[in-house]
Amino acid sequence: MDGNGRWAAARGLPRIAGHREGARRVRGVVEECARLGVEALTLYSFSSENWKRPEDEVTALMELARHQLQLERQMMLANNICFRRIGRRQGLSAPVLAEFDRTEDETSNCTGMTLCLAMNYGSRQEMVDAVRAIALRVRRGDLDPAAIDEETMSAALETHGLPDPDLLVRTAGERRLSNFLLWQVSYAEIYVTDVLWPEFKVPELQAAIADFAARRRTYGGLGGARPAAAT
Repeated sequence: MDGNGRWAAARGLPRIAGHREGARRVRGVVEECARLGVEALTLYSFSSENWKRPEDEVTALMELARHQLQLERQMMLANNICFRRIGRRQGLSAPVLAEFDRTEDETSNCTGMTLCLAMNYGSRQEMVDAVRAIALRVRRGDLDPAAIDEETMSAALETHGLPDPDLLVRTAGERRLSNFLLWQVSYAEIYVTDVLWPEFKVPELQAAIADFAARRRTYGGLGGARPAAAT
């Protein structure tokens, strides 16, 4: 969800104003994805590299995340959305973690779309943690190294149980993966728009999905398929 800072700068506003406006865009996108029957939606909220930003901006982002979770829990319940967090807990404050845990708990019985928020997340770190977990299983004698396959790795990732993404949307014209779901997006279709995230609304989401629907997906073969999930 890129472009918050640029949106604010273009209006002579502090960066946090852009983040707040970006947060307001989330509800419409989430509700539309749920309405369309999307199986899983993952929002990249705060990367493990974002700690390098100024302390006051990081503090404001953490408070914004906590506030938005409080604000949107009823929306999730009303739309039968199951909430899930990915990313390391280390570094996140107790109040922020408490809101994440409460939201996961209160929506745990929802059976509709999964809304996954990547907070303090980095895909390389995720894969390192997964390899460590697999290595521990091998050392304990619970897993034969010869039996390790792609399913073993997928099951050890934080996204276990979720479908691999079909569609990756990048706003603000960004054309890099930014350490996001590197294992999972191997065959995802990438859609890049110059629209800044604070201006990304339902029509922009619908345009991205329409573009995706028109693509022919071969997965290395000659045929085409169009799976139902989008992350």
